[in-house]
Amino acid sequence: MSNAFNSSRRTFLAGAGAAWLGASLGSSARAEDKSGFRYCLNTSTISGQKLTLQEEIEIAAKAGYTALEPWTREIDVVAKAGPTALKDLGKLLADKGLAVDSVIGFFDYLNDDEAKRTKGLEQAKRDMDNCAQIGAKRIAAPPVGVTGVEMPIDKCTERYKVLCELGEKMGVPAELELWGFSKTLCKLHDAVKVVKDCGHPQACLLLDVFHLHRGGNNFADMKSVDASKITCFHMNDFPADPPVPAITDAHRIYPGDGVAPLTQLFKDLRANGFKGVLSLELFNRNEWKRDALTVAKIGLEKMQAAVAKSL
Repeated sequence: MSNAFNSSRRTFLAGAGAAWLGASLGSSARAEDKSGFRYCLNTSTISGQKLTLQEEIEIAAKAGYTALEPWTREIDVVAKAGPTALKDLGKLLADKGLAVDSVIGFFDYLNDDEAKRTKGLEQAKRDMDNCAQIGAKRIAAPPVGVTGVEMPIDKCTERYKVLCELGEKMGVPAELELWGFSKTLCKLHDAVKVVKDCGHPQACLLLDVFHLHRGGNNFADMKSVDASKITCFHMNDFPADPPVPAITDAHRIYPGDGVAPLTQLFKDLRANGFKGVLSLELFNRNEWKRDALTVAKIGLEKMQAAVAKSL
């Protein structure tokens, strides 16, 4: 998830094999490997092709994914089609065997301005309701509205807890998302502390390979993170050049094609109890020019190959 938001950004349980607890896919050939990881397609990866959400669902299923991570803006478009449109979308997802472990959302729940924060929570409630209608399990909660300021972590903790309580009420937990370009919640230790200290049983993390790098984090610190609290991990890679902070979302590349220490990351995730989903999230303009199904297939193959090196 990323600052592409500035231009326009970013459950169905389809059987026990798709459950978020990371149960085995059994005899299914789709996105199966010995790692126990599940694989998801974040729709940003093929957003440049300007497809409908229904078309993206078809592509994810054909490519072999077991989960899809759409954006709220896409769900909003579907909702406008009629009173049963979201439930119909949920049925399509279930029919295609796709869980929605995570949805990309943008609501300002951290702002010091009470009016803006209240408006942000109202938006979060609407988005959570839409997510519930399609069977989505969780929604991302990045530091929207406070990226340019350094907010005290205790305030983040207090306000994230409020969001967690709303998510519990709506049936769609909120995943605290780290944004590497933000002055607030760009550091792994801060994000981990917020999730731990808020004390809510549904508090959880959404992390991203690119954002960990962009925020100047040390991937070795993942060794000490309780990975059972990470519900979704955005998968991508980054080249050696340009360096931080010149690197942007457009520089994201397929997992395994760059210099990210993915092999050790996957080992640490397994060792520390990760039960979430690996979600391919790219904003690569070159890939947006290609056939969407081809991109989705290559992305899945690259993720699985990168994971295989860690076994």
